[in-house]
Amino acid sequence: MSHQVVIIGGGFGGLNAAQALKNAPVEVTLVDRRNFHLFQPLLYQVATGGLSPANIAAPLRSILNRKSKKAVEVLLAEAVDFDVEQRKVILSDGELPYDSLVVAVGSRPSYFGNDQWQHVAPGLKSIEDATQIRRRILLAYEEAEREPDPEVRKMLMTFVVVGGGPTGVEMVGTMAEIAHYTLRNDFSHINPRDARFILVDAVDRVLNTYPSELSEYARQSLEKLGVEVYTNTMVTEILPDRVIVKTAEGTETIRARTVIWAAGVQASPLSRTLAAATGAATDRAGRILVEPDCSVPGHPEIFAIGDIANFSHQGDRPLPGVAPVAMQQGQFVADVIRARVTGRTPPARFEYHDRGSMATIGRRSAIAQMGRFKFKGSFAWLMWLFVHLMQLVQFESRMLVFIQWAWNYFTFNRTARLITGEALPVRRADQTHQPPEHEEEVVSIGENPEGNGAPAGKTEEVAAPSAHS
Repeated sequence: MSHQVVIIGGGFGGLNAAQALKNAPVEVTLVDRRNFHLFQPLLYQVATGGLSPANIAAPLRSILNRKSKKAVEVLLAEAVDFDVEQRKVILSDGELPYDSLVVAVGSRPSYFGNDQWQHVAPGLKSIEDATQIRRRILLAYEEAEREPDPEVRKMLMTFVVVGGGPTGVEMVGTMAEIAHYTLRNDFSHINPRDARFILVDAVDRVLNTYPSELSEYARQSLEKLGVEVYTNTMVTEILPDRVIVKTAEGTETIRARTVIWAAGVQASPLSRTLAAATGAATDRAGRILVEPDCSVPGHPEIFAIGDIANFSHQGDRPLPGVAPVAMQQGQFVADVIRARVTGRTPPARFEYHDRGSMATIGRRSAIAQMGRFKFKGSFAWLMWLFVHLMQLVQFESRMLVFIQWAWNYFTFNRTARLITGEALPVRRADQTHQPPEHEEEVVSIGENPEGNGAPAGKTEEVAAPSAHS
């Protein structure tokens, strides 16, 4: 019987492992709760109406089995536990035997012990999150259009983004651009340009993983768009109609209905389940402390990669939870499995090759760092566009996104700004917000937690020609 490889998770890590094993003398089964691979770095564009979900997602079966003589079996299922003695993955509706197991299930938002905030300040980790955020943003303008009270209208048109990493910066910058350009002629009773945008971060500068000069450029670019940047600011409470922050000057209350969380992540709950089954240690974010070959200690047949892995064997800090790390780990683990099956000596140590990082702030404004080279402005923005186009998995997606971006650029129009789902009743600020019953937490692709119990920035999009794990 052929060597059975089971991969849990169809994100960047799992997908790359499966693709790298397609021609190996093994049988590969990929298990995911969703039938598609999501290009998470562009989720914020779905949340702001620039792209539709189908532009950044592709069916896993199509990706893995198109023009392939050897198929990868794809199962739409949920892994809930592991029997490491019998080498079985326990599914919600059955079990799956394995000889080698690769777990790459990603991460979810971390609210640093304040999980009650998730209904009023959704994170951006899934298509459902993106469409929900898009709905909230657009509904805020619709409610403001009908609101006679100027104070309530001001509250409705105040938007707060928590977290000054790439997602937070990209999100708030795009929201400001929409208000200034896309929506400027859409309403009769309000001027979208009067909207207030606030970016909050607990550290001393936005995009703090970048050099200070690039970080300062990003801040200045945001301020030119009218964004208020609050650094060294702790969020202490988020309520349906206000955010309470603590600054060096004291406590401040920001009246706002729409709050978006981009401050921190933690490993999927399945990471702790795997740790309990194997006896592996985890860090405070729930990531498994893996061996130099990405295997789980004491279980060389089990690999943990991407956002659920704490890889601390290169440098003085764990590798960040970004897409290129997961992609390279997926390819490395595939090489290890292939070598073992074919009788060769497997590579003993994974080594991450950092090809750079970049973030976009707005129209013709971005920053990029590649080794000792630093770029900003229009050139960095063009680099960002090219890299993200090339990282999309399918050629059709690249073409559709390119056409949509070109249309957006020349017309300032964002055609995907649709309010989907059940219509929310118009609420006054003193009414209690009840989250829709259908909202649920979804584990998706993620980034590296950098927080210490307070909102912090994150690192993601990178300049690697091949992307969030």
